[in-house]
Amino acid sequence: MIIPADEWGSHPQQFWLRGRQPEQPVRFDEKLGFWNVYGYQESLDILGDPGTYSSDTTRRFLPDADESLTAGNLVQLDPPDHRKLRTLVSHAFTPKIVAELEPRIGALTHELLDATTGQDRLELVNDLAYPLPVIVIAELLGVPSSDRAMFREWVGNLLDNDDQFSLSDQSEEQKRLLQKRIEQAQVMVSYLHSHADERRRQPREDLLTLLVQAEVDGERLTDREVANFANLLLTAGHITTTMLLGNTVLCLDANPEQAARVRADRSLVPGAIEESLRLLTPFTAVFRRTTTEVEIAGQRIAEDEVLAVRLSAANRDQRQFADPDVFDPTRDPNPHIGFGRGIHFCLGAPLARLEGRIALNILLDRFPVLRTDPDNPPVFMAAPDLTGLRSLPLLTS
Repeated sequence: MIIPADEWGSHPQQFWLRGRQPEQPVRFDEKLGFWNVYGYQESLDILGDPGTYSSDTTRRFLPDADESLTAGNLVQLDPPDHRKLRTLVSHAFTPKIVAELEPRIGALTHELLDATTGQDRLELVNDLAYPLPVIVIAELLGVPSSDRAMFREWVGNLLDNDDQFSLSDQSEEQKRLLQKRIEQAQVMVSYLHSHADERRRQPREDLLTLLVQAEVDGERLTDREVANFANLLLTAGHITTTMLLGNTVLCLDANPEQAARVRADRSLVPGAIEESLRLLTPFTAVFRRTTTEVEIAGQRIAEDEVLAVRLSAANRDQRQFADPDVFDPTRDPNPHIGFGRGIHFCLGAPLARLEGRIALNILLDRFPVLRTDPDNPPVFMAAPDLTGLRSLPLLTS
């Protein structure tokens, strides 16, 4: 399956959505000032070696930034600090706890779809794919899910734009963009900071209380660390499922024969989700910084260089996947890296998979017809490092 990416407005940088393989598995981008890693095995090697490839890229992208901006940000931490913080919250996403959320996820899905009853169409992102996961993660954290319109605006301002940061560009415009991003992130962090402060005074049975009461090496997390950590959980905890669900429905629509198979045999639903994660990987890249000089795929890369590990391109590497542009819900094995790999493997992956499985099954149950609208085509997000839908209008009759 080759997605009509140009027609739908997917970012031009995502050439892999257009059925093209990279000329080299590793290549330096002169314009952006960092290395792109497209190969599957090369990506695995990098993600599996946090000592050589640090997750702390802030010093390169934001060399003058206050350390408080990234304090508690799990994505930017290396061992041993990463392990300590991840351990704090990992038990909130155990298989047992995640499985216990199934009734709530199912009820929410029906409730959200009930609001579309009597219509012959729905807009999947607005009606289901966005509100469902944001309500679930907000309830886990203990912040009002009724504030989800604000969350969407904040996350949209931060992620859903076509800004492209360059390490080679030292212009005033680039500095302005960086400052704008910092200010946008600060709005959501300040919101969560106020909730964390309230939990210190009045604890509840929620994840935010767990964070403010937790200790690392005998010390409580600072309010800033709690807010940054909660910000990551709230942001990544909903946008991943939003993109996953929309992308899976889009893959099925583009492959009617496979869609019919999945409708007839629901045991194929998990495979369809995994295959959509491979073909349309939501977070297309993760960034690493070399801590020493390295050689990758014949390229010598100096110490302190930034690598953009293009997960989405790696998931279409023809050296690893046969027919990489074909959507096959029965693909087995399917060792995609849509949720990353190694110590930074997505903490919320089990929850995202569960939400996707429940929601997709209910959609198929409730709508015998579910197809894109030729007069109102899907629209991709504008961000170069995201592959997800801003809107997905569907006809249900």
